[in-house]
Amino acid sequence: MPWSTRLRALRVDTTPLRSSRDFRRLFWGGTIFWFGSMFSYVALPFHLYDLTGSNFAVGALGLVELLPLIVFGLYGGALADHLDRRVLLLATSLAQVVLVAVLTWNAFLDEPRLWLIYLIGALLAVASAMQRPAREALLQQTVRHDQLPAATALNALGREVAMLAGPALAGVLIGQIGAAWAFAVDGAALGVAVLILWGLSPRARGETGDAASLRGIVEGLRYAASRRDLMGTYLVDIIAMVMAMPVVLWPALATDVLQQPEWLGALYTAEAVGALLATATSGWTARVHHHGRAVVLAAMAWGAAIALAGLMPSMIWVLLCLVIAGSMDMLSGVFRSIIWNQTIPDRLRGRLAGIEMLSYSLGPMAGQARAGLVADAWSVRGAITSGGVACVGMVALATVWLREFWTYDARTDVHAVTERERRARLAAQQQGAQEQGRQPRGTADAG
Repeated sequence: MPWSTRLRALRVDTTPLRSSRDFRRLFWGGTIFWFGSMFSYVALPFHLYDLTGSNFAVGALGLVELLPLIVFGLYGGALADHLDRRVLLLATSLAQVVLVAVLTWNAFLDEPRLWLIYLIGALLAVASAMQRPAREALLQQTVRHDQLPAATALNALGREVAMLAGPALAGVLIGQIGAAWAFAVDGAALGVAVLILWGLSPRARGETGDAASLRGIVEGLRYAASRRDLMGTYLVDIIAMVMAMPVVLWPALATDVLQQPEWLGALYTAEAVGALLATATSGWTARVHHHGRAVVLAAMAWGAAIALAGLMPSMIWVLLCLVIAGSMDMLSGVFRSIIWNQTIPDRLRGRLAGIEMLSYSLGPMAGQARAGLVADAWSVRGAITSGGVACVGMVALATVWLREFWTYDARTDVHAVTERERRARLAAQQQGAQEQGRQPRGTADAG
C-alpha cells in the first residue's frame, strides 16, 4: 500500500460533518461552548486567589462544586431520558449564559462579592452536570450507527482544540486586562453556542414512560452494574485517573525538581497536544472492533508514560512522555465513548451518560489528592512514577477480573448487535414514511 494511502487512512473521518446537519450544529456548538468555558475555568481560580490570597479559598471552589456534580449529574441523566434532549440542552445552556453574566457583573464591581462567586460556581456545576448527559445522549440520534466512531473522534477533536486554545488565550487576556473580561468572553461564546444549538431538529421525548425519579436513576445504575463491559469502561478509567493523574505536582516538578519554572505552562499543555495529535490521526479507529482491548492497552500505555515522566532527567523528555500520555488518554476516551454510544439503548442513554460523567470527573479529583499525599510523604518523582506503575498493574488485574471487557467485539456483542438492528429498523421506517409522503395524492389508497 502506498504511503500516501496510509497517511490518508490516518486522517480524522469528517463524514458525519458532511452528512448530518444536526451533528454539524452539535459539533460547532459544543466546540464553541468548550472554548468559552475554558476562559472561566482559568479565570475563576485566578479571581478567587486575587481577591483572597488564599490557596484554600481556591480549593474550596472544588468542594462547593462536588456535591452538585454528583447529585445533578445523575438527575440530569434521568431527565435526558424523559424530556426532549434538545430542550434540556438549550435550557441548561441558557442558564449558564445568565450565570456567567452575573459572574461578569460581579467581577467588574469595585468590591466583588466573594459569597456570590461560590454560589455561581455551585449553580454552574448544577447546570453543567444536567447538560452533559443530554448532549452526550444526542450524539447517537444525529448520525448513523456506523458513523458513531467517526462522530466520537470528531467531538473529541473539537473539545481538545478548545481546551488547548482556550486556556492559552484566557491567560493572556487575564494578564492584560483582568479576569472580568475573561468571564465576558465566556458569556459571549456561550451565547453564540446557544444560537447554533437552537437550530437542532426537535427530538421526541425519551422512551421512558415515567417522569425523572429516583427509581429511574436506580434503574440506570442497575443496568450499568449488570453489564461487565460497561463496568470495565468505568473501572479502567477510574484506576487510570486515581493512580496516574499527577497534574497537581507540575509546579513542584518544574520549580523544585527540574528547576525550570519557565516551562510550567508547557507541562499543563503537553497532554492536550498529545490528545490533539491522537484525534487528528484517528481515522484508523473505525477499523478497530475490540474496543475493550483498545481501552485497556491505551490505559496501560498512559500509566507507563506517566511513570517514565517521573524518571526523566530533563524537561524535554518529561514533555515528550506527557504528549504520549495525552494521546493514550484520548484514545482510551474515544473507544470508551464508542462502546457507550453503540451499545446502550436510547431509553437509558441519558442516565448512563450521567454515570459516565461521574466516572471521568471524580477520578481526577481523587487522583490529585493521592498524588499530593504521596509527594508529601515521599517525593515528587516517587509520587509520579509509583502512580504510573500502579496504574499499569491495577488495570491488568482489573482486566483479568472483567474478562468480558477484554474480549468485547462490536461485531458480535449482543448489545451492539441489538442496538445496530434497532437503529436499522428505525432508519428503514423513517425512509418508508418519507417515501410515502412523496407519493402523489391518492397513490397510497390505490388498489
